[in-house]
Amino acid sequence: MAARISFSQYRLEAEIERCRGECQWDKIPGLVEQLISARIHEDDDYGNLLLAEALLEECLLENTSQLESSTALEETNQPKLRKAKELLSSILNRGKLQPRYLTEALLLLAKLYYVQGCYRDAQGMCDRVGFEDMAMEEQPLYHIRLLAEAFVIKGLSLERQEVSAASRVRLSEREEESLSCYLKACSSELLYLQELDKTLSTSHSKSVKNNVPSMEFELSFFQQAALQSAYLSMLRKGNVAQGVQQLRQVLRAVDTRGSQSFRKAAARKLAGALLSMVSEDSYWSPLTPLPPDWLDRERIVSLRDSCHYPLRAPHQYSGDSLFCPQDTVEEAVLLLLISESMANRDAVISRAPEQQEARSNSLQDATSVYDLLSIAMARRGQYTMLSECLERAMKFSFNEFHLWYQLGLSLMACGKGASAVSVLRECAKMRPSDPAIPLLAAKVSIGQLHWLEEGEAFARQVLDMGEQAAEFLPRAHLAVGLCYSLQATDASLKGSQDEFNRKALESLKIAHSLDPDDPQIALYLSLQLALVRQVSAAMEPLQRALNLRNDDLHSLHLLCLLFSAQKHYQFALDTINLALSQHPDSFSLLFTKVKLEEVLLGPEVALETCQHMLRLWQNSFESTCNSEADEGSSVPELVPPSRATSALHLALPDFQDPETGSQRAPSIAASRLEQAMSEMSVPSSSQKQGPAQVWTTLEHIWLQAGELFVAQGRVKEASFCVQEAGTLYPASYNVLLLRGRLAELQGNAGEAKTLYDEALTIHPQGARILLHLGRLLLRAGRPGLGEKLLRDAVQAQSTSHEAWSSLGEALQAQGSSQAPECFLTALELEASCPIVPFTVIPRQL
Repeated sequence: MAARISFSQYRLEAEIERCRGECQWDKIPGLVEQLISARIHEDDDYGNLLLAEALLEECLLENTSQLESSTALEETNQPKLRKAKELLSSILNRGKLQPRYLTEALLLLAKLYYVQGCYRDAQGMCDRVGFEDMAMEEQPLYHIRLLAEAFVIKGLSLERQEVSAASRVRLSEREEESLSCYLKACSSELLYLQELDKTLSTSHSKSVKNNVPSMEFELSFFQQAALQSAYLSMLRKGNVAQGVQQLRQVLRAVDTRGSQSFRKAAARKLAGALLSMVSEDSYWSPLTPLPPDWLDRERIVSLRDSCHYPLRAPHQYSGDSLFCPQDTVEEAVLLLLISESMANRDAVISRAPEQQEARSNSLQDATSVYDLLSIAMARRGQYTMLSECLERAMKFSFNEFHLWYQLGLSLMACGKGASAVSVLRECAKMRPSDPAIPLLAAKVSIGQLHWLEEGEAFARQVLDMGEQAAEFLPRAHLAVGLCYSLQATDASLKGSQDEFNRKALESLKIAHSLDPDDPQIALYLSLQLALVRQVSAAMEPLQRALNLRNDDLHSLHLLCLLFSAQKHYQFALDTINLALSQHPDSFSLLFTKVKLEEVLLGPEVALETCQHMLRLWQNSFESTCNSEADEGSSVPELVPPSRATSALHLALPDFQDPETGSQRAPSIAASRLEQAMSEMSVPSSSQKQGPAQVWTTLEHIWLQAGELFVAQGRVKEASFCVQEAGTLYPASYNVLLLRGRLAELQGNAGEAKTLYDEALTIHPQGARILLHLGRLLLRAGRPGLGEKLLRDAVQAQSTSHEAWSSLGEALQAQGSSQAPECFLTALELEASCPIVPFTVIPRQL
């Protein structure tokens, strides 16, 4: 019988230890009743100790928010707290507990004093216990938790006690002692969680067999404080290196199910500290010791030695296969991607009213992770990856403006214009009174997508706000003016062109009158005046734009074009050289310089500039590839095996039409068609990777050099340039056009016509193709068909004096009375014709 009682006592005490270790406080009263009925521990107050602990822990769980805000708990308002204090005081007064349980009672009383705001009494209880000399070997699980909480209670009590004048001398000693307690608390809590995880894993395997659900574990206030207080104290005092190292040590500890939420917060905290406090140059690897400059700056001593930590350390991940980041951003992004995965997993999707607080908390956690991800990935230009992360957040971001707006901005940055417009449209619905959102949508619609009607509609939304739009109102008029200006360029009928130009000029003048100090508005007003050939009038707003921003690339470029339209070529060349001194990598300026040098100094000098462009193109590309390799970019290498080339700063818009310099819709379609045909016709086209703009620029350089050789009559050199350009885009209509001109130069009219016809098939509205084919037919004695093509050329580009002059020749050959009118129009247009079309200036917000 005695053996049976001994076994039941052992089993009951084991169950009590398990419940205390797993914080199952609701089961303690029932177990205490079993103790009483079994007459176990009837000669001491062990049962009262268990009840006091259960009451105290339940009270703390009910008042977590007050503990987090450092609000002291009052006995009058907390019956469980009052009852627990009465039980603990009675236990200590009677003195019937065994020494082991007496220590536990003192630690519980220290916790009670702390939550009541009696920090000195709490510290006194901890000092009375002397727990710092206690080891954790062969201790029950709940005992490790008690010690971890006791360490952090002592540290917090030391930190929050008022410092009198007499004790200021030992303030630094108190801070060191407090930090030592925090470090011990953190290690003890990590060890407790790892041991608890083993226990719960064993229980879970048994519960699976018995179809019993496994228990979920959440950290209490003091357990969270034990894990966080050390690194928070270090960072709060400006000891960045110590705080970062502590966070790294915590995150290297073997993961447990109870530390999931804490690890998410710690990873986010470490990422934030790295991004805001550790520069690229001062970064050190997690597996290397602190650099000397950090040691000198913070006067760091070995924390482990200073703490004299005699306890068993928690297990950490180790091995040769561990990944180790190499720079600040890489480590921060890795941490944030892990946090983002956990935030997505734990997100509360339910819209039920009772889930509102949980949903709000999970959304706040996720938002902080995505904000840090935006900062980190923007430093590496990884906007595509950022947009993919933010897209995953949409499942729990219904009507959450901030995350939607971040997604829209990331889609803009990575070039996904259509998706960006859709997202920004939803953002505008969430904040209909914010004028910045529709203006951003208009910016994408006009610049990236060439959706002019949609861009105008977004700008009209801002105009409808009236005075509420405030400083955004002039920008809205600017957006409307740009839409009209681009529609005028796209229009094929002269009447439509004139109407759109009139509306554009009207909107831009309104914008300039509302904000005369906006240099971009002044620039585009000047450009619109230039487009309608009011060259003299265009000088005044351009001068205003240059006064406001004298180093602006497009303003200087437009000034050069206006000088060339007035036939002041030397002034234009001086201006382009000035602009290049400030923007040496601008290919649009260099292409204009080539044209000016050809007129002023001859093709030989212009060819030297083409050679410089090729060298610049190659050097810029190599530096881009090297920087991407250093940053570990996921972008594949862009170089074909036979070349090392690319441009770092490309000023030309995507798919720019070299005939007019404009980003016209037909030109975009033709360029995409020729790119697709080129990829189909070249087996090795897969080696030519990267942005199409990069390779289109190289094609234009070779074609420009080829035109210069054609002007000199050097057929062999021109053929070489055409061959190089054709290697990039064999089906390019520009390549076919120059091949036709070479065939003409060699006297092969039939071959030239075939090449022109092929180019016209790809780009039916190509004004230069129509011009050369019309001239060829005119010289071949077919003025009727030549007139038809030349009229199409005039319709495609109504400001081309060459097309009007050739049309006059065709009409004159047929004896038409309209020929003089065409010649007069050609003379009038030539008088104000720039060296390259004004439309090379990109029109975008």
